[in-house]
Amino acid sequence: MTMIKKLLGALALSLSCSVGFAAEAGYPIESAPNRINNMASLQNGAKLFVNYCLNCHSANAVRYNTLTQIGLTDDEIRKNLLFSADKVGDLMKIAMTREMGAKWFGAAPPDLSVIARAKSTNLGPSGTDYIYTYLRTFYRDAASPTGWNNLAFPSVGMPHAMWERQGGNSVKRETIAQVTNDDGTKEWVRTTASYDPEGFSVINTETLANYSGKAVDNVTLTPVNAKQAAAYDNDVADLANFLGWMAEPAQLTRKKIGAGVVLFLLVFFGVAWRLNRVFWKDVK
Repeated sequence: MTMIKKLLGALALSLSCSVGFAAEAGYPIESAPNRINNMASLQNGAKLFVNYCLNCHSANAVRYNTLTQIGLTDDEIRKNLLFSADKVGDLMKIAMTREMGAKWFGAAPPDLSVIARAKSTNLGPSGTDYIYTYLRTFYRDAASPTGWNNLAFPSVGMPHAMWERQGGNSVKRETIAQVTNDDGTKEWVRTTASYDPEGFSVINTETLANYSGKAVDNVTLTPVNAKQAAAYDNDVADLANFLGWMAEPAQLTRKKIGAGVVLFLLVFFGVAWRLNRVFWKDVK
């Protein structure tokens, strides 16, 4: 019993650490719709990936013909997803070098072959959840070198490649935090920052006297066009879903095999249990 309590305690600690890590950026990671078995979603995600991501981000561990596993034929891949001299059997490479990426963006854009697995946390949000949240929380910031910022990844160097599909939004963020002055005294300060759809901001700061509450960080993201933003969210769900699939194309087969193995073990356990009773029924 003591050992069980220790294991449960360790599990609870691990879970709390994972959830805390996922929210480190100050914005909660939202759950992406689970569409890993939806072939139409995966195909739409593949189209979006090739059109919007594959210009700057490579997927050097994946070949185009791997997409046949999500229901596409070689001919469909050739007609709809290849826009250069690439062949169906080629890896998803890009023309931009790491040196060029570092010069233009400050850092080379990462390869996205396994980005969904790299962004996963133990017992916390998955990499698909992170990507889904990240792509939906861009906002205009005139003070940023690229003109964009992100709630899930503050001061990100990547511009918003799909901004025309989203339609823009405004952001209001209110924080209450304790700061330490030069003389060592501490005080609570409220900061309210508002960004309009063009990226221009108004930031107000005030000291809170006799504040006895706790730290606050409230963010409101308001789309310019709610209908357009809803359609964009649906596309982002498909794109995040595809990136989750691309990180492990064999996962659908693995899950089917796993379910079969579990079913077999359950049946075998029942048979073994019955045999055990028959063998030992006359033993007192």
